[in-house]
Amino acid sequence: MPSASRTFTLTGMTPQPSPEAGAAVKAADRAHVFHSWSAQDLIDPLAVAGAEGSYFWDYDGTRYLDFTSGLVFTNIGYQHPKVVAAIQEQAAKLTTFAPAFAVEARSEAARLIAERTPGDLDKIFFTNGGADAVEHAVRMARLHTGRPKVLAAYRSYHGGTQQAINITGDPRRWANDSATNGVVHFWAPFLYRSRFYAETEEQECARALEHLETTIAFEGPGTIAAIILETVPGTAGIMVPPPGYLAGVRKLCDKYGIVFVLDEVMAGFGRTGEWFAADLFGVTPDLMTFAKGVNSGYVPLGGVALSQKIADTFGKRPYPGGLTYSGHPLACAAAVATINVMAQEGVVENAKRLGETVLGPGLAELAARHPSVGEVRGVGMFWALELVKDRETREPLVPYNAAGEANAPMAAFAAAAKKNGLWPFVNMNRTHVVPPCNATEAELKAGLAALDAALSVADEHTV
Repeated sequence: MPSASRTFTLTGMTPQPSPEAGAAVKAADRAHVFHSWSAQDLIDPLAVAGAEGSYFWDYDGTRYLDFTSGLVFTNIGYQHPKVVAAIQEQAAKLTTFAPAFAVEARSEAARLIAERTPGDLDKIFFTNGGADAVEHAVRMARLHTGRPKVLAAYRSYHGGTQQAINITGDPRRWANDSATNGVVHFWAPFLYRSRFYAETEEQECARALEHLETTIAFEGPGTIAAIILETVPGTAGIMVPPPGYLAGVRKLCDKYGIVFVLDEVMAGFGRTGEWFAADLFGVTPDLMTFAKGVNSGYVPLGGVALSQKIADTFGKRPYPGGLTYSGHPLACAAAVATINVMAQEGVVENAKRLGETVLGPGLAELAARHPSVGEVRGVGMFWALELVKDRETREPLVPYNAAGEANAPMAAFAAAAKKNGLWPFVNMNRTHVVPPCNATEAELKAGLAALDAALSVADEHTV
């Protein structure tokens, strides 16, 4: 079995502080960069000077342990030398080429991905990222079935493009929702905040499946092309589905001739301690989207893995879709190197082992000490702490989709974490613990200590 430890050594060094250079970077950013999901005049982006492994640092020389993995994509950390070298080698060999040709890096990336996808998901359509992967998966499902509708869950995120944002189930959809894209939302299981008055996982699973089948019946099974779910919802809260739920959705899709799509953009490539989160549940979808961890975000890349029956739809019928940079050689070379690094260095095994032995127990200990922690949930290197004002009532620490002064308790928590050298992932009333999948035990314990101190600040806002 490959070693579960990282084989490259962090220097532990940061550049000499250069506040003047940082100020210049910040000034150019503020003058010209338009940032996503932001009120432009209200943000203050940190100027980043460099990154390595699980850390990054600013121009003042302040170093942060990154418990966000970027946006949950640096699954092998920053600047892994083998992947950097592979990108450099590919750039020297063939920097770019049109997607209609067979190119070695593209072919090899597709082969390595197909080797790891569940079931017969052996055909790979490359995109530039996760959102357009979702766009194409939905298009494929509609063309395959001849049906217009897509069912998607509340508490989900599927991307920022027009179709993907309409499928999304969190507030980022609201300002973009045209209500004309054939999307119907339903409640997926989440026992801690059950919509089904469930008291056990078994009840939550059964009632969620009943709710979904009722939704199918009332929408008309013959109108539904696809059901799309994040295998383990990420940004919406890392809610690991109860045993039997995804298998139940698979059965409903088979019963009604609906295409089952799993979104593994965030959960895939080792994040859950398996190559794909679907492996945790023994479920094979008809289509599966991926991005982020496929090459640790080093060069933008995403894709759709197709089952044989979906691929056969386009055997003699042209697929009406494509991208100029589909299977870009630099991105695919980064994917080949990343997958090989993950296999050689036991990165998936590391995520599973340290999730079970360090993160899970360590976060449970924090929950026992801090009244602001209502629930700990997760798997592998994919965890969330639900922060609450009151454990008994489960009132969130801040209101749903809070902003400004209403979000002050979470802002204070995040500031305390950063003061202790930890960059946290904060969303609504939660902090997600999503370090690189090859983080070391020492790094995780350092992060837990910083979280411990920051949670004391959150505790100040409990009743």
